[in-house]
Amino acid sequence: MSEPTQETAYVTFAAAAWKRHHGLATLLTGDSHRGEELLQDCLVKLYVRWRRVADGDPDAYLKRMLVNGNVSWWRRRRRELLTEAPERLDARSSSPREPDDELRRALLALPRQQRAVVVLRHYADMTEAATAGLLGCSVGTVKSQHSRAMKRLRSTLALPQTEEITR
Repeated sequence: MSEPTQETAYVTFAAAAWKRHHGLATLLTGDSHRGEELLQDCLVKLYVRWRRVADGDPDAYLKRMLVNGNVSWWRRRRRELLTEAPERLDARSSSPREPDDELRRALLALPRQQRAVVVLRHYADMTEAATAGLLGCSVGTVKSQHSRAMKRLRSTLALPQTEEITR
């Protein structure tokens, strides 16, 4: 492809990818603004690699970049010192919480790997095998992380317990 065609292809891809992956990035990071930053950073990095990636599956490549970028952010953050106390939510708040907000808080309470599995399986509608491939772990790990995460979400959100059906 010629240079203008490559750039046009990237711009078209990026516009469509923003719509498809903004929610995924937000759920992975747990914050809309951080999700936007993560997606922007990944799209910039993808632009630099566009010639190599364009002929393959740039959508899958971008998803992997989002997951890796979020993991890297958490690793960097772990090394930072907390300089001021985090804001506490007032439990006596008179305004009712929205179900989406309650679910978001429950997702944020999950360990990073479990949250990634739940987001990829339920929000991105990925199979266990695809999730395992994206996270770089085995299908068994995805299954166990998913099971633990769902159990924790049910208890946190006070949802009725269900029996897991194995095939």
